[in-house]
Parts: sequence; C-alpha cells; structure tokens
Amino acid sequence: MAETSTKHEAVAGCETALENLAGKYLTFRLSQEEYGIQILKVHQIIGVCEITAVPNTPHYVRGIINLRGSIIPVIDLRLKFSMEPKENTDETCIIVVDAGAQGGSISMGVLVDAVSEVLEIVRSEIEETPNFGSAVNAEYILGIGKVKDTVKILLDIDKVLETCDISTIDMETSAGGNGETEEETQTA
Repeated sequence: MAETSTKHEAVAGCETALENLAGKYLTFRLSQEEYGIQILKVHQIIGVCEITAVPNTPHYVRGIINLRGSIIPVIDLRLKFSMEPKENTDETCIIVVDAGAQGGSISMGVLVDAVSEVLEIVRSEIEETPNFGSAVNAEYILGIGKVKDTVKILLDIDKVLETCDISTIDMETSAGGNGETEEETQTA
C-alpha cells in the first residue's frame, strides 16, 4: 500500500510541475525547430549588432555587446546545441535574458535564427520531456509544448546558460574584458 501511495505522490508532483510550466513563452527558431523561453526571463529582443569577440572562450560564445552602457555576453544557441553554424540574416536576433547565476542573476544574450511569437501555453498543451536515455543530457528542457499542431521545445534558459560557465564570462566582462577577475583588477 505504501508503494501505491508513493506512485500517486510522484504523479501528483509531476502534474504540479507541469502545471507550473503553463504560461507565456517567447518562441523562436533555430534551424527548422521551434523553441520557447518563459517570457518572464526575457528582458528584450534586439537586432544583431556589433559583437566583440573575447579570446579564450568556448566556441559557442560569440563575444560581448555594449547595450546602453552594459556589457552583455552573447551565446550562439546554434553552436551551443551542436548545430551547423549559419550566417546572420535579417531575421537573426539577440534575445537578452536574465539568467540565474551563482551570485544572483545576470543579463545574457542568446543569438537565434528568428523570433516567432509570444504564446500562451496551457497545461493541457505541455508534455513531460521524453526520456532519451543516459547518453543524452536533456536537463535543460522543461517540457514539450504541443501548440497548433506544432511542437515547441520549452527551454530552462538558466540551465542552458549554466553550462556556459556564466560566472567566468561575467567576471571577465566586469573587469573590462581583459581576462582579469575583479579581484585581480583591484590588486593590480
């Protein structure tokens, strides 16, 4: 009987988690796939501007931009997700998000092929992330949205960017982009 109770608790916990995923999502395209980010994480959407490369960063870090006096690291989601690189087009844009980091939240830019729309996704349109097996790390997928006969992969942008080592990028840009940490700058 305790085993049945535990199964019911697990199902109820899963339903509550999926219920919490319902809400507004900014949807965007990478290649032929549609993705969504919870709208509360989105700070703004900008066209592609001059991106300054930063040496010794992972291949998916395109560099940094100066957005009204704030230095924002930019991640190319195509490269982060091991897709083929693509030249920027008129539709290519940067979604500036507030991503969780160890010391709080920081602004990061994510380069995407095109922004689609803002959608209200209800609980009945959200499925659990399928099990891809142990060889595939899908922890950054919140769930799968089934909207208007299309599939949207709902991303946990904090987890996507967490694997980018946000804190290192943030420290480098805070110190003026010269690779020194704030502590090294103060002692120099």
